[in-house]
Amino acid sequence: MHPSLRARAERRYGVFTTAEAVATGYTHSEIRDLVASGRWTRLRRGVLIATADLERARGQGRGYRVDCLSVLLALGRPGALVSHTSAARLWELPRPPDGDDLVRLTDPDRWRRGEGFSMTRAPIQPVERWRAGPVHVTSAVRTLVDCAREWSLEDAVIAMDAALLAERTTREDLRAAAVAVHHWPGASRVVRAASFADGRAESPLETRGRLRIVGAGLPTPELQVEIRTGSRLVAVVDAWFDEAAVAVEFDGQVKYSNPWRGWTPARVLWEEKRREDELRALDIGVVRIADADLGDPWPRTEARLRELLATAGPARRRFVAAPRERGRRQAG
Repeated sequence: MHPSLRARAERRYGVFTTAEAVATGYTHSEIRDLVASGRWTRLRRGVLIATADLERARGQGRGYRVDCLSVLLALGRPGALVSHTSAARLWELPRPPDGDDLVRLTDPDRWRRGEGFSMTRAPIQPVERWRAGPVHVTSAVRTLVDCAREWSLEDAVIAMDAALLAERTTREDLRAAAVAVHHWPGASRVVRAASFADGRAESPLETRGRLRIVGAGLPTPELQVEIRTGSRLVAVVDAWFDEAAVAVEFDGQVKYSNPWRGWTPARVLWEEKRREDELRALDIGVVRIADADLGDPWPRTEARLRELLATAGPARRRFVAAPRERGRRQAG
């Protein structure tokens, strides 16, 4: 590949346009031959990539970024941004499990649909413009607002919790953005989701569990609460009901199938058991909730919670419970 074209392509995961190739001396017949031979791949009309670069990008998990960039280049709309679910994907936020690979865009001046993409017409403020490498994308908070107008409440809150935990945005900015679109379709869904968002939730399961608890009419628990005896940290519980001294632990499978700190699954299981035994020894009630418990078995879990919450906590506490101000992301 011509050095000038290579330099330009490298800034875009290997993507370049036919016009750029021609400008560096390639003829249209040369380009057709390179595509026919398999050395270059045509992503869209007028948008190309060396096949080896495409395979490399996909191997590095950048295949969807290449797709987004190819759509932007093919449309030639400088003001257009990758948005909605596509932007959530680029921001590495949790998305609904039934999503597809459609590239979503927003343009301030026009709408359009085509093969593999959908472009919405909507205002975009300068502060809402962002870049993810060479891809122009809506800011994290604008992305959350656009998604919440379309997604279910649960999916929207999961994404908001994850964005807050990762410090992509703040609760204040999120709520301000929700109010700013009060006249847009789906605005009430954004306000509702933002009211439940809490950046201390450290996993989608914790968010789903919290919404299940609140939906059952139970008190809203504190999140990420440190339980100490003297200066010793006994545990950090996922959710906490202070009056009844009840801790809720959300058990995701990843804790055991892909443990952190280099621990083995057996070590994790043993440490969890020891921690729970210590909590119970302090007269703290403990309820463990797994993904499966939020489905059909939920009435049993809810009944167990109600039973524990109906009983006052220990009259003499041998521990101190203090909520953390923010959650902590766990490294793999």
